Amino acid sequence: MATAGEEVPNKRVVLKRYVTGFPTEDAMEVVTGTARLAVPPGSSAMVVKNLYVSCDPYMRGRMTKHDRPSYVPDFVVGEFALQMGDGSTFLLCTLSFSAWDLTILWPPLVQILQALVNFGVCKVVASGHPDFKVGDLVWGMTGWEEYTLVPKPESFSKINHPELPLSYYTGVLGAVGQIVGQLAKLTGCYVVGSAGSDEKVNLLKTKFGFDEAFNYKKEQDLDAALRRYFPEGIDIYFENVGGPTLEAVLNNMRNHGRIPVCGMISQYNLEQPEGVHNLFQVVAKRVRMEGFMVFDYFSKYYQFEEEMAGYLKEGKISYVEDIADGLEKAPAALIGLFTGRNIGKQLVAVARE
Repeated sequence: MATAGEEVPNKRVVLKRYVTGFPTEDAMEVVTGTARLAVPPGSSAMVVKNLYVSCDPYMRGRMTKHDRPSYVPDFVVGEFALQMGDGSTFLLCTLSFSAWDLTILWPPLVQILQALVNFGVCKVVASGHPDFKVGDLVWGMTGWEEYTLVPKPESFSKINHPELPLSYYTGVLGAVGQIVGQLAKLTGCYVVGSAGSDEKVNLLKTKFGFDEAFNYKKEQDLDAALRRYFPEGIDIYFENVGGPTLEAVLNNMRNHGRIPVCGMISQYNLEQPEGVHNLFQVVAKRVRMEGFMVFDYFSKYYQFEEEMAGYLKEGKISYVEDIADGLEKAPAALIGLFTGRNIGKQLVAVARE
């Protein structure tokens, strides 16, 4: 077991090149560097050992270079962290001649390829922050690597229910689609799910308790399929797809219906995103359509944690995961999201404790 202050090997997943169109595994690379299990003297940073990291479709957007800034910054190809040889100072900059030049002129600096980042479950192994102690289990935005230096631990949350599987916290106690439908059922809604395989359709109905579900790949006419399941129209559509599905839904919304927009996975790999041609339905039916980001609701996290922990312990919520073992399998796990390979919430086990 590694000890405090020790320098240890640190495997990480990095972006090799920007992606256009459908991503492939070779856009990423698993490399090995080193990490020091200590924080700079006087710093309030912490070092965490990553246990599980989440695979999420939004990461695809960060793998493309955008001319206009998105809601999260693009991953940087060849980004380096410049670290003092004693681990005391850290400086992030883009790989360029000047970065190499700095290293040559100032030998104590060593280059560290910057890992991809996403939400993960971690164990604190070094800390200068009063609210986080060595051994604490936490979750937050961390690196796709074995160990991560977290300059601002305030962005992390402690895990208050370690008796639950720690992996559940990669989805902040839930993966979007399967949890949304179950929460809707708990409030008394009639719930219909859309999935891309018969296996997933069966899971929605038998495991998660949806009233109905259909395989959208087998439906020649999505508009007709929605009319079949919602003859009186749809009150709430949780949007995570976009494209033709959104068009069909707009045609079937009831007056004053609501569409919370979480994502549009059908559009992420298109060089030219599809347009929606019937947006006037929003006007005609007085539909409220609004995007949201989880970041806006972090202040409610502990309330949500307690609620979800109760549902899980009482058996009111079921949860299914797909776990890839090891960072070597992380690129394939991420790409699999866009082919429907996963059944449940996709995550990567970096280390099991």
